Order: sequence, then C-alpha cells, then structure tokens
Amino acid sequence: MYDVVALGEVLIDFAPKSVDEAGYPTLSANPGGAPGNFLAALNKYSCKTAMIGKVGSDMFGSLLLRTLNTAGIDTRGVRMDPGVFTTLAFVSLDASGNRDFSFARKPGADTCLTPDEVDEALIADAKVFHFGTLSLTNEPAASATRRAVALAKAHGLLISLDPNLRKPLWNSEEDAKKAMEWSLRQADIVKISDEEIAWLWGLTPEEGAQKLLKEYGASLVYATLGPKGCHAATRSVSVTVSSPSGIHVVDTTGAGDIFGGSAMSQLLKCGKAPSQLTEKDLTAIVRFACTAASLSTQTYGGICSVPEGKTVRAKMAENA
Repeated sequence: MYDVVALGEVLIDFAPKSVDEAGYPTLSANPGGAPGNFLAALNKYSCKTAMIGKVGSDMFGSLLLRTLNTAGIDTRGVRMDPGVFTTLAFVSLDASGNRDFSFARKPGADTCLTPDEVDEALIADAKVFHFGTLSLTNEPAASATRRAVALAKAHGLLISLDPNLRKPLWNSEEDAKKAMEWSLRQADIVKISDEEIAWLWGLTPEEGAQKLLKEYGASLVYATLGPKGCHAATRSVSVTVSSPSGIHVVDTTGAGDIFGGSAMSQLLKCGKAPSQLTEKDLTAIVRFACTAASLSTQTYGGICSVPEGKTVRAKMAENA
C-alpha cells in the first residue's frame, strides 16, 4: 500500500546561477513541480509514494522520470506523451532567495493528462491523495484532476491539498479563485500560505485556518508564514511554530512543497487522525516540517533539496 499518491505537474525549474553583462542569466536545470517536491520529502522520510501525471517524450521527460525513480517515487502513473514538450519553469530570484516564475506551458505535458489516463489502481491502494490547483488551469488535466479526487473520495482516502497559486497560469484571477474554492472544499488537510489566505479572503492566517475548518470541512490546516514559520490548527488545537534560525537562504523554490511533504510524513508516522492530534503532536509535526523546509532553501531546486532526516533532527536540537 502507498502512503500517498499525488497527481499534478512534474517539470524542470531553471534557476539563475549568474547574469552576463547584457542581463541574460546562466540557468541551472533542476527537477521540480509541486507534487513531485511534496512526494520527494515523503520518500526521504521513509514513506511510500506514487505519482500520477504526464511528461513529454523528450530529454527532460526522461530525466524527470529517472529523478523520481531515484527518489523512490513510483512512476507507473506518469505518462510520456510524444506530442507535447515537458513543462518548463523559469525562476527569477531576488536578493533574499524569493522567486518568481515564467512558464513554458502552451501547452505543457502536465496539462495534457486525460481522465482515462488516471490510474485508479494506484489511488485505490493509497492512504492519502494529494493535489494542487495547477492541474486545474487547463483541460484535459482539469477533468483528470476532478476524476482523481472523486476516485480518492470513493475509496475513502484522506484528501490533501496545496493550492499553490501561480497567477500567470490562469486566464483570470476569477478563474483561479473558483478553482481554489472548489479544491478547498474537497480537502481534509490543507497547506496554504498566508499570502493565499489574504488574496482569497483578506484574512489573517489564523482567521483563514479557522474559516477552512469551520466552513470548508477541513480537519487540519497548515497556514505557512514564509520565513516566519507556520500556524497550524485542527478543530480542537492550534499552534504557531517559528522557523529555525541560522539559515542562509539561496533559493526558496519548493520550500512550501517540502514543508507539506515533511508534515505529511510526520502525521503518518504519528498514526493519528487529524482530530486526534494533541497540541504536543501538532507542534512536533510542524517543527519538523518548518525545519526541513528551511534547510531546503540552502540548496537550489525542489526535489533534490530535501534534507536528510538526521540533518533536520540536528537542526531541531540546535534550536531547541
């Protein structure tokens, strides 16, 4: 049985390494995509995972499949399509390592997954199904995502969501909000940023978490606070955990995904339903996830930046 099956984009992030005199960057290709980063963290911390998605039958598609397999992620649900290119994301970084994205995705392979290509057997053999909203930006992937969510619900899986808002990929902000609202109403566990909460409802992270718990049916919410840490809540307990100190940030790409996967790994190890978590349980989960995500920002990229468990534990002890 799989601990988590995720559906969505797997792509190449091109991060700038230097800039020439004319302003053109020298780019480094890194494997990424939010669901892939999420699963890589789970696998790093001893969970069993599988991916559903699509890449092109090209150099980058082959490299991505190899990277996922090396990370221990089952790729039998990832299709290769000779008719489209693997999706590419070009990342620009500011002095603090914060990033902005430009996508080569018109279409990209990830948007071309069809409903009949969703592997129901993988979903049926899992505990948790995870998705984000980037797979809802275009057809046929949007229909494939909705089918996968319906299958996951039918098979009794916990549904995990990271909205992962990327405004340039939507035709309009109204379309993005509709998709996010639908997605949030499907999910049991939500990882959402303070910026996404403010954009959706104009609320604080704490208010947004309570809205998701009381109005949307979520049972566990992680409201991430960027470099400040995370506010997390269930219907009975809530905690706010700071990120560790002494982090030299190089690239924040994938940090939120790695937070989500790390938190999920610790929730699964805890062996409790979200409603059963104590304040101590939730604090431990979020401390681990904040530390793993923070450490990942010291390295470029997403999938390859997940820190070892012993490194996370050492940093946690240092900041105890």
